[in-house]
Amino acid sequence: MSNPPDTNDNPVLPDSGYRVHDESRPQPPVVRFEGNPPVPSDAVRLFGGGSLDGWVNKKTGEPAQWKVEDGTMTVVPGTGDIRTTRELGDGQLHVEFRSPEIIKGKSQGRGNSGIFLMGLYEIQVLDNYDNPTYADGTVGAVYGQYPPLANPILPPGEWNVFDIIWKGPVFNDGSLVSPAVVTVLLNGVVQQHARVLQGPTQHKVLAAYEPHPPKLPLSLQDHGDLVGFRNIWFREITF
Repeated sequence: MSNPPDTNDNPVLPDSGYRVHDESRPQPPVVRFEGNPPVPSDAVRLFGGGSLDGWVNKKTGEPAQWKVEDGTMTVVPGTGDIRTTRELGDGQLHVEFRSPEIIKGKSQGRGNSGIFLMGLYEIQVLDNYDNPTYADGTVGAVYGQYPPLANPILPPGEWNVFDIIWKGPVFNDGSLVSPAVVTVLLNGVVQQHARVLQGPTQHKVLAAYEPHPPKLPLSLQDHGDLVGFRNIWFREITF
């Protein structure tokens, strides 16, 4: 495209009030990658590999008891789900995970965990490499609601990458104004696109919204399998 002409006579965009090619329109913020492992400069590092500072037992609030070794935190079965001490709202979440290299079990009994956005809405973590299960429990599913569009999981022991765009529900005076919406990519492949959630994750019952704050902790599930996580960060976004 050539340089835009003088914008004085260009039409006004209906959603912003700015003219097309308006040079007075605010610039997008510049984001660089910093640190080791590198994360976006405007991101909150939730787990960088060093310790479980900022994570607690979801149920008790006591320090998290998962194992940290070689930059990875791994589920210690029986110690319970963990959550961040930081409360998070709308934004972009990055999580890397791997299933145990030694294969045990099948279907939901193999490499099972979960990423609970706001501690309530589960994106399924599961070893589905040559391991089918019910569709709405496949890796990348909105658990119990929507199967993923594809299953690009890597073999057990290899690192997988989730990138999740999250917009939480909005409530007003106890009523739902707008439901939660999520987009999920696994290893660069779209699994959920602007998926409208039915409500918080439930087991064998239909979901239903109940009012909650706009920011809540992120949690990870102890489902009894030795699933590892690393390089977890979050960018807050106002949509």
